[in-house]
Amino acid sequence: MKVLDLTRVMAGPYCTMVLGDLGAEVIKIEKGKTGDDTRSMGPFVNGESACFMMINRNKRSLTLDLKSEKGREIFLKLAKKADVIVENFRPGVVQKLGIDYETVKKLNRGIIYCSISGYGQTGPYSQKGGFDIMAQGMTGLMSMTGEPDGRPVKAGIAMNDISAGVTAVYSILAAYVHKQKTSRGQLIDVSLVESGLAWSVWEAASYFGAGVVPQRTGSRHRVSAPYQAFKTSDGYVLVGGANQRSWEKFCNKVVHKPEWIEDPKFKTPHDRITNVDELERRIEEVLGDKPTHHWVDLLDDAGVPGGPIYTYEESLQDPHILARGMVQEFEHPVAGRLKTLGIPNKLSETPGQIRRPAPLLGQHNDEILRDELDLTDEEINKLIEENVVTREELVK
Repeated sequence: MKVLDLTRVMAGPYCTMVLGDLGAEVIKIEKGKTGDDTRSMGPFVNGESACFMMINRNKRSLTLDLKSEKGREIFLKLAKKADVIVENFRPGVVQKLGIDYETVKKLNRGIIYCSISGYGQTGPYSQKGGFDIMAQGMTGLMSMTGEPDGRPVKAGIAMNDISAGVTAVYSILAAYVHKQKTSRGQLIDVSLVESGLAWSVWEAASYFGAGVVPQRTGSRHRVSAPYQAFKTSDGYVLVGGANQRSWEKFCNKVVHKPEWIEDPKFKTPHDRITNVDELERRIEEVLGDKPTHHWVDLLDDAGVPGGPIYTYEESLQDPHILARGMVQEFEHPVAGRLKTLGIPNKLSETPGQIRRPAPLLGQHNDEILRDELDLTDEEINKLIEENVVTREELVK
């Protein structure tokens, strides 16, 4: 699969990174001199942005002035040979540049053209600029995240950006299957708002099923209990007693309170969620006597899902995380040897790979123009003189 990547920052680059991890050939098209906005975001390793390097592996970089006629011509020549184009400009920009879906479709009937934006390509908010935090606010996520008596809190990660990237990935793959069957491409419209909203399944069940507006519940689950973090003598432990069997094991083998099983307040899952305040109080009266590791061991022995709450550093050092290959290393031409997140899906026949580090700005200009478009050195030098592309040596 050949992918032209016109995206920057997070949602689009995450999508194209995943495609690259799975074997796609990704050409990242960037503006000269500055490139993707993320290149200016710290921390830096030998002058290279760690943020950029983390999300742009398995790509080649081509600097291209899309506002120039020659830059547009080069893009359309590349688009003619591509399978997929991904862009995350504000709606209307690609039309102004003359590189939109309808234009490319005339040259390449099979093009899969994915547009990612804050609010989508249509609708009354389509022209608004949309970042992750705005999408978290609009989807109601921030109103239901945090402690009940606290202020609205955003998720600890850029959840709507990543959900949009993931939505774009599976949409592109679905369109690619369709293309293989029919030779026809299509336009894909993905927004940060809708991608995040689509993940709120329990919350939708609460609202559509009972008219209940989800509120902030801390670490509690909306429909299961005990399913949350509980205080211990030295921190917190997570307990996932999501079904009746786990609840009974928890009572018998972890807290040694078999009488709770027949208590009318806790007898059924509905009873436990209805009386979750008292349930939490009683459980913490028991768990507060011992440290977290004591309860984690008991939960494991009883076969009840549970665990600690790690810092991010502790997570990346956990032996299970390491054994699953979620911390890997790569060699960067400027930053040197660095660690990065691994690939989460383990495919038996076509496993993902980190084949190349994130590119330097314009690193592959000559290579792409020569190999993909058969341009001569003389023609490439002419484009550089006219600032249509930027010579990589001048970028560093």
